[in-house]
Amino acid sequence: MKIVRRLPRLSFRSLFFLMVLAAIPGAVLAQGGPGKAPQNAHSKGYGGGWECDRGYRASGGGCVAIELPENAYPVPASYGKGWDCKRGYRLVNETCAAIAIPANAFLDPSGSRWKCDRGYRHIGETCTAIKVPANAYLEEASYGHGWQCDRGYREANGACVAIKVPANAFLVEASYGSGWLCNRGYREADGKCLAVNVPANAYLDDAAYLHGWKCNRGFQEIDDTCVAVKLPANGFLHRSGNEWECSRGFKRSGESCVAIRIPPNGFLDPRGEGWKCDRGYAKTGASCALIKLPANAHLDYSGNGWECNRTYRNRDGACVLN
Repeated sequence: MKIVRRLPRLSFRSLFFLMVLAAIPGAVLAQGGPGKAPQNAHSKGYGGGWECDRGYRASGGGCVAIELPENAYPVPASYGKGWDCKRGYRLVNETCAAIAIPANAFLDPSGSRWKCDRGYRHIGETCTAIKVPANAYLEEASYGHGWQCDRGYREANGACVAIKVPANAFLVEASYGSGWLCNRGYREADGKCLAVNVPANAYLDDAAYLHGWKCNRGFQEIDDTCVAVKLPANGFLHRSGNEWECSRGFKRSGESCVAIRIPPNGFLDPRGEGWKCDRGYAKTGASCALIKLPANAHLDYSGNGWECNRTYRNRDGACVLN
């Protein structure tokens, strides 16, 4: 029996594409497609096909020379002009014009612009010398004066003026304020550094407001002196160390600690500074009274009051339907 094999069918779109390619001679070559590389071209290192040599551009299935202006060099020509200006030249009206470098300037690493030498500043198309006053030094910055005052000096009207540091003080790096701070144990007053008078039972504290000292633990400040804290019975030093508070179950009354009286059906609160009623009791003066629940009511969240059940509302102490 003779076997007949069917050839694969080509779609209309595929046939149309083949007809278009056949109608454009050299279309494949012009795009670097398969085929022998023309003159001034070379095979691609990947993907097959060819591409024009540097200094040439694809045209009509071949490679034509790119016209280079004076002081230019060829670059890959898959897009753009196909050339760039040499170092020291810049593009002007499709030509390469020499960059005019003013005195005291140099070409930057890009080779397409210039920068001023150290000690000079770009003003217009020139490099102007930076005038550094006495007791100053150059700084690398495109803004400001271009110089900074030496340590111990401060800028004033274009000059560097010495900072007057009083006795018992030291210089600080700051562009604001006096430019100095007092040594430890001294405080600023009228532009001077005066010794801090630390009383007995105290210590120096730079963070302390006004005085510059704090009382030792167990002492409290009274009239610029440190007096021992008198602890009453059932009292103890506060964590600050300069005050006292009552122990749990006691409360302050003047300069003493008195016991907290807890009524029946009551208990000491979590802080230990007062009392609360048990659940089902309400505070009434100094006692705990039993809560009388009206019909259709229940104890509230605190347990020391009541509220009406759902669909009821409080009206003059009774729970009635909405």
